[in-house]
Amino acid sequence: MLGVVQHVMARGIEGAAIFRDEKDRETFLAKLAEVVREGEAQLLGWALLSNHFHLVLRPRRAYLKDMMRRLMTGYATWFNRRHGRKGHLFQNRYRSIVVEEEPYLLTLVRYVHLNPLRAGLARDLRELDRYPYSGHSVLMGNREFGAQDTEAILSRFGRKVGEARKAYREFVAAGIPEGVREEFRGGGLVRSAGGKKEVLRRKPEERELADERVLGSGEFVEEVLAAAEEEARKYNPRSVDEILAEVAEEFGVEQAAITGPSRERKVARARREFYRRARREAGATFDELARRTGRTQASVWQAVKSGERTQ
Repeated sequence: MLGVVQHVMARGIEGAAIFRDEKDRETFLAKLAEVVREGEAQLLGWALLSNHFHLVLRPRRAYLKDMMRRLMTGYATWFNRRHGRKGHLFQNRYRSIVVEEEPYLLTLVRYVHLNPLRAGLARDLRELDRYPYSGHSVLMGNREFGAQDTEAILSRFGRKVGEARKAYREFVAAGIPEGVREEFRGGGLVRSAGGKKEVLRRKPEERELADERVLGSGEFVEEVLAAAEEEARKYNPRSVDEILAEVAEEFGVEQAAITGPSRERKVARARREFYRRARREAGATFDELARRTGRTQASVWQAVKSGERTQ
């Protein structure tokens, strides 16, 4: 969805750390800044914890799934090289919630920025003010991060920066007793939090890319769903060749090995992942993948199903 606020979350696979030190975090932020700049997106809030991250984004030119794919794949590849590891870094899905700007935006930004405090990375609000890996410290003027649109938030609290920061900080302090808010956690359903009883699911091919739901009034939900369907019709899926190259790089194997007869365990895992992504992201058929890799449709089907059971 373009032009609407979204809360995005992603976790390390099996709860593993995705940030081990300051260099990891700074590299992730550099890649985030690049994705935000090139996608002409608006970054309104963010927080990095040891095994997951939160973003409050408004995509404008590039679709969220393209931005997240580039961010997560690029960072995972760098992280694996730096730390000498292989395989997936993130859980297969990021979660996203499309959020109605009024009345949820400020409350969402506060919720995201309080995550380090809830996680014990900051003992109190004073420490949170200076915690360098949350957009809160940027809003408070204690860290520079040009990719974050601070004016969009502070302007809602006052005309002058000083008074706006004071009012914003008081607003954040008032949210500390609230703890975890379920409506901001994501959940795989597109639904209204404004009293509408009908629960609508996204198309399967869209659900497979991300866990997503809508937080807002019934009218807002209907508008979002209509816009999502229109964007889905316009969206140009990725090519099989692009996916093959991406998987080969992630797993550290040759493309020819994936499409060839090799039975090596690492290659077989890469081949299953190639099948899975090609099916979901490029719309490749079992017949096409079978011909591409010199196998039967039945063996491709079994590999895809086997991969799904191990996700």
